Amino acid sequence: MKIESSNKHFDYDNPRPVTWKSQIKKAILALLSNYYQVKYSLIKVPIKDKKYNVSICAIFKNEAPYLKEWIEYHKIIGIEHFFLYNNLSEDNYEEVLAPYVADGTVTLVQWPYPQTQMKAYNNCMERFSDQSKWIGFVDIDEFVVPKSTHNIYSFLKDFEKYPAVLMYWRLFGSSALMDRDLSTLVTDSFFSCWPKYDEIGKCFFNTAYELDMNYAKNTAFHHFVWGKYKGKYYPPVNVFGYVLFDQKRNKAKSNEFPIQINHYFTKSHGEYLVKKSKGDVFFKANPHDLEYFYKHEMRCTGTDYSIYKYLVKLKLAMGVKK
Repeated sequence: MKIESSNKHFDYDNPRPVTWKSQIKKAILALLSNYYQVKYSLIKVPIKDKKYNVSICAIFKNEAPYLKEWIEYHKIIGIEHFFLYNNLSEDNYEEVLAPYVADGTVTLVQWPYPQTQMKAYNNCMERFSDQSKWIGFVDIDEFVVPKSTHNIYSFLKDFEKYPAVLMYWRLFGSSALMDRDLSTLVTDSFFSCWPKYDEIGKCFFNTAYELDMNYAKNTAFHHFVWGKYKGKYYPPVNVFGYVLFDQKRNKAKSNEFPIQINHYFTKSHGEYLVKKSKGDVFFKANPHDLEYFYKHEMRCTGTDYSIYKYLVKLKLAMGVKK
């Protein structure tokens, strides 16, 4: 039996067997993809003006050292508002976020319910989807990097007929840093990465559609989500406009992806040790041990500086002089 760990454009999180059944399923899904593209060309989903064009929803726990850079960076690429859910943090997050709450950039929600990430996201959609045309579900260690444009809304405008756009992870490693001064920038410190894109990513949801959390395919909707319109469900597309039915049959036009999500999963060795020693918004006990770190690190044989085009603006916003 043939086992694949990657294809031309993507690395797989877990190797998968290639069987005659999987090949038949692939062919059927290709036909279904064409069917839904025809449906998307026919339906007219009304796009209403809202207070914000693009917002991000995130849940965080003890992420104070990283919040300012993450917010300032995403403001540069066109994120207009942040719906941030604090999950039992014990650090100085309120001090960091106070200026952004005061000027209306951040809506801060206290969410004292352990390991309820999906429920927090659902709460955000129920309360705030009428405020923003698009809401992305992005973690504090993830940075959205528009490449074909310099602004995320300029990219998303071409996808307004779809319920959601899946943007793929570019997974970054430690760049051989044993530790790091936390006053330096995450985005400037790490450049070693997997040479191909991860098959997994995060979604930006088009709020012209309805999000049904009870739909079977939406159990982890920040990774993969179907939208609902006039009682019918519609699958997401990826950054190339290909219709997706699951996250194991991704497709790309070329190695030049128009947008990506830099996932700084490990950061430095020392930061990873701190991360693994505590639980987070999803795991009560972090299952990612040092073996997992090295397994991830061994795949970081590429480099990516795509985010560097934004760094002068980011350094000015952060008051960094070097």
